Amino acid sequence: FTPGASVSQAVRRKVLKAARELGYRVNRLAQGLNNDRSNLIGVVGANLSAPFHAKQLDLLSIGLLRRGLQCLLLNAADARKDIAPLIELLFEFRAQAIIVLSGEPPESIVDQCIANGVRLILINQKIDRTDTSMVLSDDSRGADLAALRLIEARCKKVAVISSGSQTPAQVRRTTAFQKKMATAGVEVVAWSGGTTSYESGYQAGCEVLVDETIDGAFCVTDLLALGFLDAARTEMHRRVPADLSVVGFDDIPQAGWKSYELTTVAQSFSALTEHVLEALEADEMETRLQVVPVTMVERKTARR
Repeated sequence: FTPGASVSQAVRRKVLKAARELGYRVNRLAQGLNNDRSNLIGVVGANLSAPFHAKQLDLLSIGLLRRGLQCLLLNAADARKDIAPLIELLFEFRAQAIIVLSGEPPESIVDQCIANGVRLILINQKIDRTDTSMVLSDDSRGADLAALRLIEARCKKVAVISSGSQTPAQVRRTTAFQKKMATAGVEVVAWSGGTTSYESGYQAGCEVLVDETIDGAFCVTDLLALGFLDAARTEMHRRVPADLSVVGFDDIPQAGWKSYELTTVAQSFSALTEHVLEALEADEMETRLQVVPVTMVERKTARR
């Protein structure tokens, strides 16, 4: 049953045939007891039903399987901000690496990962620690592109929409956008609230667009942007893009749907996945910071 073992093909066929008839399967968990680490890769995250995380998980799980690794997914939705218990559980499964999609791991967990020889890979989070791999989208550059696009649309007063969760990525995008707009002399109204969801974006549209002088909006995620667009059109009766230009961030699959055709800043899902897999395959644990480039995707929600 061991790949590459010194067994003739005739014997191998005979043994495998008997195994199929008996219903025998190799016990991978027991097999892992012979090694310091299993072939499990722990993936920890919250809000996993969100389109961005769903797409991310889809590509990541496929990439792991192609490398003979198994994805052990733990949902941190009920862990609030403390994901320590979940990461402790991954230690018990002897996972060879931990990938954190969302939530910031406590410093004690980072120390334990290093002490136990377990790789820790953070996505869209940055901490000032050694022996930790980080993969970040170029949020500042993306926010600059969004600002330039709304300036090009000749917007005079714009809103920047984020959720109440204020993740590190959202904070970076909001801050960079406000700074760019301040340099251009464009007035910015900031709104934040709720979870990172369609519903929060819809609420933002209903509240922010009471001000009829606002003619542009940057939503720091596409999911917020989709809700914002629907509120603008159905509740506030704004014409997009004639009266209101909207730019999102992420380029989730839904952004390209005909009912939205959202102009947005795209970060490459495939590049993000490749950087994570490269960090897993590095010879030694080391501090790695990989930045995923971004581009503007032009559709139909920003004035020409």
